[in-house]
Amino acid sequence: MRMRRMKNLEPRMDKCEQFRISDPQSHKGGWRSLKPGCEALWVEVGCGKGKFTVETAAANPNVLLIAVERCREAMVVAMEKAKAMELTNVFFIDMDVEHIEECFDKGEIDRLFINFPDPWPRKKNAKRRLTYRTFLQKYCNVVRENGEIHYKTDNAPLFEFSVEEFAACGLEVKNLTRDLHANGPVGIMTGYEEKFYGLGTPINRCEVVCRPFVAPMPEKKQQDAEVAQ
Repeated sequence: MRMRRMKNLEPRMDKCEQFRISDPQSHKGGWRSLKPGCEALWVEVGCGKGKFTVETAAANPNVLLIAVERCREAMVVAMEKAKAMELTNVFFIDMDVEHIEECFDKGEIDRLFINFPDPWPRKKNAKRRLTYRTFLQKYCNVVRENGEIHYKTDNAPLFEFSVEEFAACGLEVKNLTRDLHANGPVGIMTGYEEKFYGLGTPINRCEVVCRPFVAPMPEKKQQDAEVAQ
């Protein structure tokens, strides 16, 4: 669901300016300078209104968390939460994740979170899914070897598609579950996740260990190979 445009967006953004990184390219290779001595650099892709973001930052004060969100109306709400909690280890970038390699150096990120991305259900839009192989290649370039991608979605078909993409790219998948909260809440939830947990919707989750990227066989050739076997 798209958020309505805010008439007072710019004044609200200005009040949270200390949390916004307006020139992320200039920080490439030097993000840890925002929190000297931090134990790790984590990046969240598509933070939305920031419930998961601020709670994760608060629970891990020695970690530097960078949240990426292309919807500024959502991001300003997240920044306001960070300001209200007086957090010092979280910052926000308003951009499309497609440009992640322009802002982070090779192997600079320790952990990447992808929470409840747009499923783009039509097959013709598969390349827009944030777990499509071209995006995975970008992640593998900026997440260090043996670093992790933590992935959650309520969309079962998207999850199965994603698991297949991880395998096709030679990435190790661990701690896979198709019903994360079956025995009660586990970990920090997003606002979206909390809502659907209340409705009894199963949440799919897994962790992906980043390795040097292995380009999969082109899809048509892969299909031909399968037919020939």
